[in-house]
Amino acid sequence: MLPRHRHGRRLLPTLRPLSTAATPTASCTSPPPIPFPDAACPSDADPASLPADDAIAALPSLADSAGSAAALALFRRLAARPDLRCLMRLYATAATTFVARGNLPMAHEAMRAMVAAFAAAGRLREAADMVLEMRSHGLPLCVETANWVLRVGLQHPACFPLAREVFDGMTRSGRVCPDERSFRALVLGCCREGRFEEADALLATMRQQRFSLDYTTCTVVVHAFCHQGRFKDVSELFRRMSEMGTPPNMVNYTAWIVGLCKKGYVKQAFHVLEEMVGKGLKPNVYTHTSLIHGLCKIGWTERAFRLFLKLVKSTSYKPNVHTYTVMIVGYCREGKLARAEMLLGRMVEQGLVPNTNTYSTLIDGHCKGGSFGHAFELMNKMKLEGFLPNIYTYNAIIGGFCRKGHIQEAYKVLRMATSQGLHLDKVTYTILITEHCKRGHIMYALELFSRMAENGCHPDIDTYTTVIAAYCQQRQMEQSQKLFDKCLAIGLVPTKQTYTSMIAGYCKVGKSTSALRMFEGMVQHGCLPDSITYGALISGLCEESRLEEARALYESMLDKHLVPCDVTCVTLAFEYCMKEKISIAVSMLDRLDKRQQAHTADALVRKLSTADNLDAASLFLKSVLDKHYTVDHVTYTSFINSCYNSNRYALASEISEKISKRISNFQKKDATAIA
Repeated sequence: MLPRHRHGRRLLPTLRPLSTAATPTASCTSPPPIPFPDAACPSDADPASLPADDAIAALPSLADSAGSAAALALFRRLAARPDLRCLMRLYATAATTFVARGNLPMAHEAMRAMVAAFAAAGRLREAADMVLEMRSHGLPLCVETANWVLRVGLQHPACFPLAREVFDGMTRSGRVCPDERSFRALVLGCCREGRFEEADALLATMRQQRFSLDYTTCTVVVHAFCHQGRFKDVSELFRRMSEMGTPPNMVNYTAWIVGLCKKGYVKQAFHVLEEMVGKGLKPNVYTHTSLIHGLCKIGWTERAFRLFLKLVKSTSYKPNVHTYTVMIVGYCREGKLARAEMLLGRMVEQGLVPNTNTYSTLIDGHCKGGSFGHAFELMNKMKLEGFLPNIYTYNAIIGGFCRKGHIQEAYKVLRMATSQGLHLDKVTYTILITEHCKRGHIMYALELFSRMAENGCHPDIDTYTTVIAAYCQQRQMEQSQKLFDKCLAIGLVPTKQTYTSMIAGYCKVGKSTSALRMFEGMVQHGCLPDSITYGALISGLCEESRLEEARALYESMLDKHLVPCDVTCVTLAFEYCMKEKISIAVSMLDRLDKRQQAHTADALVRKLSTADNLDAASLFLKSVLDKHYTVDHVTYTSFINSCYNSNRYALASEISEKISKRISNFQKKDATAIA
């Protein structure tokens, strides 16, 4: 039922719930603002300043005496009053007043004002119900008002479900059909909420109905596609836009370039730039800055600098503060601080003022290089120039001290930051938690972890992973499993590092079955294991002599074109050699490249020799030599010395003779080749 408002009156019949039924559409064009006419106002009082009941009651009277325009002007003033802004009776009275006089556009304006006010107060559902209730009072729903509910709802993340419900109601009713603006608004909302499958379905429907995207929506969709790595879909989207007469503009192309650079696909980004220029679109400084950032990110700093110089020499546009900062970041990442300082000087010469981000970047670079004195000089300089260090600036210094193991100095800087009213962020907490975990101070790390949540700075998956890894290092798998389960419970998505830490931890304590379950869960959730993940699990299975399972994982890793580390190869091959299954150990080398074949063979022979398993070492060495693999001098010497120490002179002589013959055959081949 319509709730009783604080004045105790019910204005309208019982409200119906949000439904799909609609009455015929009416025009919703809003009239221009009209000033409140002085003649319409009683001489002794301004209706807008009256008590709530009297002010609302003045609306119909004013409409009768001075017309709907005067009533609308009064309504606008009343709707701005804090005590009336969220009073349903105001909007219902205004709408019914305008409907009674045939001014439907004014009535719809009242409804839209109500939607905006109630949405800001978290009461959008009430407003949407009232919009639909007004149909029974002569105000038919129109697409403009429905779109207003949709757009306002999408501005408030908590109201997304209701906005979606309004859109679906429009779609089902068939009387008030969503238009291009309806679809665009919901596509934007879905992308912002991360509901990419829903956005795809909406885009497909738009194509069927020949609705086009505007440039703003296109940019958001491009960002969403790039975030998912769906770069081919961006190309298809641009093609369809061109077919429908709205070809993508420079901003849309730049969004594509930004997305590619963020994922490290810089070469492809330059191809997109060529396509963009080929269509007559001129890249701006932001386009070039994105490319410079991408080049620096993959370590091609000198190429980035050449592009930067083109901007400097350009007559169309010049590098801005952001461009300089990006280039400085690139040089700092490579430890080229002299060049970074040179760019800072050049920036000032060009009349650009370095901002907090520029200084923080340089400070971070000096801290990584251990030049803390220079870092503090820069911080003082930025203060003198009117730029206060922010938490990112302090994080750079705190992180630098922690990397050098000076945790007490890090805490001194932390106190400086808090004394200036700055609040610790996730990065600050994670830096300190990581350092305490490295030192084995798990209790200190947990204390920071708890304080982090108490201060409203909720740990992300990286912070959880740091603590989980620390527990795993200390073989406290029960605690690490509890934290892992908590991550899932609160909706955090474990990363590759999270899973790998858990797998390695279970293998350390001899629970390879639990490690295998964790590995299976990792794959099921779409998190792809890397060679480190495989290596940890293979080592754990080898420790428990589960060689066939370990070998199956090894083969699976190679099938996925992952390169196993030398330790993984040697560990598995060593266990097979110890079981006198030399042929399997040798066959493992066949799928490796020549460099890894040589490294694995050398390491395995040395490990077998050290373990005094000379029979297995000799069999493996013979098999390796028969396959024309090479062993280095250190490996050969290690084996021969082990034979002498064990009085296995005949075995030493046999292997020496085999190697000598092989060397002689190589020399003959070389001589023949020269002749």
